[in-house]
Amino acid sequence: MDCPSEEQLIRMKLQNFNAVKSLEFDIPDRRVTIYHDGEAESILLALETLNLNTTLISTVEADTMVKREGNSNQRRLLWAVLTINLVFFGVEILSGILSNSMGLVADSLDMLADSIVYALALFAVGGTVARKNEIARFAGYFQIILAVIGFIEVIRRFLGFERMPDFKTMIIVSTLALMANILCLYLLQRERSKESHMQASMIFTSNDVVVNSGVIVAGLLVNWLNSSLPDLIVGATVFVVVTRGAYTILRLAK
Repeated sequence: MDCPSEEQLIRMKLQNFNAVKSLEFDIPDRRVTIYHDGEAESILLALETLNLNTTLISTVEADTMVKREGNSNQRRLLWAVLTINLVFFGVEILSGILSNSMGLVADSLDMLADSIVYALALFAVGGTVARKNEIARFAGYFQIILAVIGFIEVIRRFLGFERMPDFKTMIIVSTLALMANILCLYLLQRERSKESHMQASMIFTSNDVVVNSGVIVAGLLVNWLNSSLPDLIVGATVFVVVTRGAYTILRLAK
């Protein structure tokens, strides 16, 4: 095992093994640690079919207390970012409706999608690799659905007459949301988990940082140009970002 692509091959090979609980990769040392139930023979035979010069170094009984502590830390982290995203989903959807900002509405839906991802990830903590990949796939498809709905609304607003969005509300609310997402990203990156459900959470949050910045810029342009077009453009761009993030997650979960 000497590159990320081989790591992905191993994950794909073992994703249907219900006995496999988690994987830890050390690419420089060409080593993978597999936490599993039962005997290791069937897992070893599966890995040998990949022709990666698989060798069993050792097999020992794992310290279950250490694993439980790791799972507990993940749950606390996910509950924290879930709460932050739910709060800002409520704030942004209300602010977006009241200020007539498509950018804020789009960002709020992205926050809602993130909240669902974190909630699903909570169910994945301590689960099998296959289960975690299934959750990541669900999250990716859900993002695509939100993106389609968003594009339809952007087109409707572009073709119809809409009052100017309140640029002050856009800037203030998006700045607060940006600060919240930076905090969430910091907490997720500090965990340094390579498991698919946690990586999906980081991808979603990284997208949000970009989206928040875009809505702030749109608010400034709405004021300077006295036009709602920047708000619609950013709203459409948000859903492009959402779609790209969904595609990345679907690839990750293969």
